[in-house]
Amino acid sequence: MTYQILSPDGIEIGNESYTSLKQARKAFKDWQARYKVQGYYSTNQWGRIPVEDLESYCEIIQNK
Repeated sequence: MTYQILSPDGIEIGNESYTSLKQARKAFKDWQARYKVQGYYSTNQWGRIPVEDLESYCEIIQNK
């Protein structure tokens, strides 16, 4: 079983699968940190999403 992270736009983050949920969550946190200086992530659909709210807009999916 593997995991993938989807951005608020539905695009795969990191272009890879993670073998554990723990690895996927760490990868998400690393990705999220890239936007900390800017303070937000911007999308066409949602507009500016504050960095601290990003987790609510992203999804970790499980692959079989």
